[in-house]
Amino acid sequence: MSNAEVTVLPDDADLEPAFDVRLDVFVDEQGVDEAIEIDGKDPDATHVLARIDDEAVGTARLREIDDRTGKVERVAVREAHRDTGLGGALVERVETLARERDLQRLELHSQTRVEEFYESLGYETTSDVFDEAGIPHVEMEKEL
Repeated sequence: MSNAEVTVLPDDADLEPAFDVRLDVFVDEQGVDEAIEIDGKDPDATHVLARIDDEAVGTARLREIDDRTGKVERVAVREAHRDTGLGGALVERVETLARERDLQRLELHSQTRVEEFYESLGYETTSDVFDEAGIPHVEMEKEL
C-alpha cells in the first residue's frame, strides 16, 4: 500500500478534511448533489481518514444501525491514490473499529462499478441493482 496513515478521527474532530475528499470524489467527479452527499448523518458516525504527507486522500465512515450491525458509508479515495490499496485499508480500519464495538455484521451500498472491490474484501451482494443519487448500487454485507 501507499505510505498513507489511516486513522480514526475523535468524535470532536474537524471533519472538513473528510468532507473535502467526499466532495471531490462524489460531487465534483461523480455529479452527486451536495445536499445528498452531506446527508446530516455525519454526527452519528465514526470517521476514518487517510492522509499522505498531511494531505487527506481518502475517507470512510461507520454508522451503527443496531447493536449487532454497522453500515460502511462514504468510502472515497481521491483519483490519484486509487489502485494503491488505500480503499482496502480504509475498509479494513472500519471493520476493525466495528469488531472493537462487538458488531457482528457490516452492510453497505456499493456502486456497481466497484462491487468486485467489495467482493474481494469478503462482502456478498444481497440485492438487485437500485438507483441511489443517480448511480446504480447494490446492497452488500459481511459477517465479522
